[in-house]
Amino acid sequence: MTAVYSLLATVAAYLLGSLSFAVIVSRVMGLSDPRTYGSKNPGATNVLRSGSKAAAAVTLLFDAAKGWLPVALVRWFGAPYGLEEGTMALVGLAAFLGHLWPVFFRFQGGKGVATALGVLLGISGWLGLATLLTWVIIAVFFRYSSLASLVAAVFAPFFYVLGGGVAWYTDARVGLAIAVMSGLLAWRHKENIKRLMQGKESRLGARKKA
Repeated sequence: MTAVYSLLATVAAYLLGSLSFAVIVSRVMGLSDPRTYGSKNPGATNVLRSGSKAAAAVTLLFDAAKGWLPVALVRWFGAPYGLEEGTMALVGLAAFLGHLWPVFFRFQGGKGVATALGVLLGISGWLGLATLLTWVIIAVFFRYSSLASLVAAVFAPFFYVLGGGVAWYTDARVGLAIAVMSGLLAWRHKENIKRLMQGKESRLGARKKA
C-alpha cells in the first residue's frame, strides 16, 4: 500500500502544481492574461508588469504555497503511511513539474521559481530562507529577477549539501530532486540568459508595453 499512497500523493501534487495562479489571479482581478504581455511567462514577476503589486504578491504566495504544501504534508503526516524522504522528493518535484507543464492550461506553464522556493521551504525552512536571501541580494543589486533566480537555483543544491547534518537532515533522493529542479529552472530561463547577454532583459518594476 505504501507504493499506492506514494503514487496518489505524487499525482495530487502534480495536479496542485498545475493550478496556474498567475492566470487565475489575473482573471479574478480583471487583469490581462500574463501570457500575452511582457515575458509572456505566467508567473509573479510578469504579473508585476501589469502594474498590480497586489496581484503579483498573491500570485507569488499561492505559487509558493502549492510547492510547500505537498512536501510539508508528507513530512508531517506521511510516516504512518510509509511516506518518507523518497515521497517528499517525488511530491516536491511533481508540484514543480505541474507548474512548468500544467495539465489544466495546455501544458503551458511558468518557470517555477516561486514553486521551487515553496518546495525548498517544505523540505527545510532554513534551506528555503537561505535560497530566498540569495535571490533577494542579487535582485536588489542587479534589478534582474531572472539573474537572481538563476543564481539562487545554482546555489540551492550546494546549500542543501553544505547544511546537511547541521541545519537539516539530508537524503540523496531529496538532493537529486533539488538538483533536477535547479537544472530545469536554468533551462526554462534560456531566453532570459540570451537577453541578459544582449543587455535586453527587463528589470524589476518595468511595466508591460502598451
